[in-house]
Order: sequence, then C-alpha cells, then structure tokens
Amino acid sequence: MFEELQPISFPGLDMKRPIIIAGPCSAETEEQVMSTAKDLSSHGIHIFRAGIWKPRTKPGGFEGIGVEGLAWLQRVKKEIGMYVCIEVATKAHVEAALEAGIDMLWIGARTSANPFAMQEIADALEGHDIPVLVKNPVNPDLELWIGALQRIYNAGIHKLGAIHRGFSTYGKHIYRNLPQWHIPIELRRRIPNMQLICDPSHIGGKRELVAPLSQQAMDMGFDGLIIESHCDPDSAWSDKSQQVTPDVLNYIVNMLVIRETTQTTENLTLLRQQLDQIDNELLELLNKRMRVSREIGQYKKEHSMPVVQTNRYDDVLRTRGKIGEEMGMSGDFIRTIMQTIHEESVRQQIEVLANRMHP
Repeated sequence: MFEELQPISFPGLDMKRPIIIAGPCSAETEEQVMSTAKDLSSHGIHIFRAGIWKPRTKPGGFEGIGVEGLAWLQRVKKEIGMYVCIEVATKAHVEAALEAGIDMLWIGARTSANPFAMQEIADALEGHDIPVLVKNPVNPDLELWIGALQRIYNAGIHKLGAIHRGFSTYGKHIYRNLPQWHIPIELRRRIPNMQLICDPSHIGGKRELVAPLSQQAMDMGFDGLIIESHCDPDSAWSDKSQQVTPDVLNYIVNMLVIRETTQTTENLTLLRQQLDQIDNELLELLNKRMRVSREIGQYKKEHSMPVVQTNRYDDVLRTRGKIGEEMGMSGDFIRTIMQTIHEESVRQQIEVLANRMHP
C-alpha cells in the first residue's frame, strides 16, 4: 500500500521544505479573499487556502459562502497567480471544485472520521489527478486516519498528504486540540513517504501559539504548514482567535529554524521529543485524576466517610497490575506507580477534608 505515493508538487513551484499553505479560515467576501491573497503573495506564499463550505460544531454559525466563493478563488488564480486549495466534504463539493479548476483539496477532521463520507469523496475523485490532503480524524485513531488515506489512494490519487491538526478533547487545555505528536510520528513510521503537514492554527486555537507550534513541527521533521491567515483577523466570521495577518505569518515563516538533516524515528533527538510530549500528556492525565480525587474527597467529607477505602484500594492495585501485565509491562511496576498515585490522592483528599484545598 502507498508504494506509488508521490510528493505534492505544482508546475513552476519549488516545493522545498517547508511547504507553506495559507489563507483565511473562511472565504467571507470577494474583497477579503483578494486582499488577503495579494498580501500573502507579496510575502512569497504561493498556495492559497480558504474554506468555502464550513462544517460547524453547532448550527447557527457561518457555514461558508458556498459555490459563490469558487469564483473568487478563480480570480486569485488568474489575477494573482496563486494555486488555490479548499476543503471538501461531499461528492457535490468535489464536483464543484473540480469544475472550478481548484488546484488542491483537503478533507477535514469530521469527514475523515466517517468512512462512508470518505468513500463517497474517493469515488468522486476517481479518474482525476489532483493533490489531496487528509486531516486526522477528530479522535486520536491512527487506524481510522490511515483508512481515510487508503480510500483516497485507492481512487488513484497518488499526490497525497496528511494534515496533523490535533485531537479534540474534553475540558480546558492550553491547546484547542491536543497535539499528541506521537500519532503523526507513528503515521510517518508506517508510511515513510507520506508528506506530513502541520496545522498549528487548529492545534493551538490561539494566534500566539502558531509560531511555537510551527517551529515544533519543523523540529519534528514535518514537510510543511497550513496556517490560517486573514487580512483582518479580529473581524473574521469564523475562528478569529487563531488567525494571523499576512505580515505576522511572514514573520513566523522567516523566523523558522529549518533543520537540514532529515529526522526519522531512529533519530535520538526525535525520540526524546516524543518522550517529552508523552510525559506532558501523562501529567495532564494525572492532573485530571487528582481533580476527580478531590471531588471524591468532598463527597467523603459531606457524608462523614474515611479517606482510605481499603477494599477499593486493593481492587485498584490488583486490576491495574493485571492490565499492565497484559500490555507487556511488569505488574510490580504498575502497582508501584498506582501506590504512589494513591498516596498523592489521599494527601489531596485530606487537604479537602481540612478545608485547605478546593475540589
């Protein structure tokens, strides 16, 4: 599988790393599209992205200008000379994009999570030679991501790449979508010739996070970036907090440090970066667990219950140890970890009972 995969390229463009794809989250007005495209082009950006159809989490938000916006992108191609890229989610979207001469397509996270939708898009693409990028599904499921890529590849699309936009999660976090870098790194290990594009706008969710996330992606060997850029981000009709102006984008790109040596999963530096990321995720999970422990402490306080429940503790050690062994780890190792976690949970519950800590 993926033996005939080809790098994404366009006539007349030197597609050297990093590939930069930029433009507004949504095509809102013809003036906004043309203004943003002109500014980006003046900074050397050659591939313009814009959302024509916008899958929104809740109804009532701006769901895209629709086919009307395709004419605006045709103007960007003809008058500014940029290649244009849009998101598609249905057969009708693909057909309209192909008829309008769109140069590249991407498939969003909500769509890539749906095998039926992916197959519909793949069937519509069969027989066409157009580069396609597939975002990771909203949930951290590598097999689902690979399956989505396979459907497009099986349709004869060999200029195929993957976009890492992070993974949705419950609760408040630094990032809008958790990066979980080990998942795209594993995708690269399995499909070494698959180009990886990072979407720091959707991972970060805040414009101040775009620059550090972009650098991190470069440090991890990603092939390019797809960044949301708007001529007036504060007035954007969608996702205004994560968009940057073309001038700011130019600064971010020019400040990137590009490592010349291609890194692989056998590279010690990259492996250590993966460990650092996983450690951060472990700490976030431990923080969630302690929060629940404090809530339990509050419940025990209100119901005059002792902090330590021996039967429950014994059950946790036994079941977690068994699960750890089934995963190939030492049962004693897992039990030692759980004992340490339990001690900290008890300490925090005692703090709650003593009114020194809020749940």
